[in-house]
Amino acid sequence: MILNILAVGDVVGEAGVEYLSRRLRGMKKDHEIHFTVVNGENASGVGILPRQAQAIFDAGADVITLGNHTWNRLQIADYLEENPYILRPANYTNRVPGRGWGVYEGPRGLRIGVLNLIGRCEMDCNFDNPFTVAERWVKRGEADIILVDFHAEATSEKGAMAWYLDGQVQAVWGTHTHVPTADTQILPKGTGFVTDLGMAGPIHSVLGIRPNQAINRFLGGLPQRFESAEGPCKIDAVRFSVDTATGRCTAVDRVDVR
Repeated sequence: MILNILAVGDVVGEAGVEYLSRRLRGMKKDHEIHFTVVNGENASGVGILPRQAQAIFDAGADVITLGNHTWNRLQIADYLEENPYILRPANYTNRVPGRGWGVYEGPRGLRIGVLNLIGRCEMDCNFDNPFTVAERWVKRGEADIILVDFHAEATSEKGAMAWYLDGQVQAVWGTHTHVPTADTQILPKGTGFVTDLGMAGPIHSVLGIRPNQAINRFLGGLPQRFESAEGPCKIDAVRFSVDTATGRCTAVDRVDVR
């Protein structure tokens, strides 16, 4: 069968959560989606609260992935322990709550593995090497299909990860920069890849926040608590189509909604 996976970029603020709640199920129906992964690490602006995670699940996400803002809302710690469908990066130290890998039941009994990783270039480098962590989990052989959300700043690091895992996983996508990229592709050994999904949140913004706050930061003004911008929203997402018989990705398509 052809398995259609929807990967949704970082959800930003309450506006992003609300827009996702209104539009995600329609997107899944329109694009015949079987499994959905949503990055939710900015649902609270920076971080995510349990009620926001639950709203994303209620909207239609099968799995939520996170990133460098995982711990900005410490209220999520117990939720990460209790709910196996929300992942924080697997290359965080094992001294923190939660998990970075999960295997979930898909159509016809397929075992769908989701791996959440965080990059080290231009980020806090107090993480394990994402490449060796990825190799360790992939080689366990616990899943029929493996999907990787690589939450990273550098486009080179994201691309290198995709080529490193080519033929071992079915899809690798980047998150974190909130800007959708146009490089959807299938690598030579059958792995689908896009450098960054983008975001779900306010269109007229700087990465989802009020433009004047971003300007203030670059002008050297006093630090401010970031607030979501107002106005219309969008959802940036990519559909990966996988032939479950061959284990190869057959199509990678942007399915953005405004």
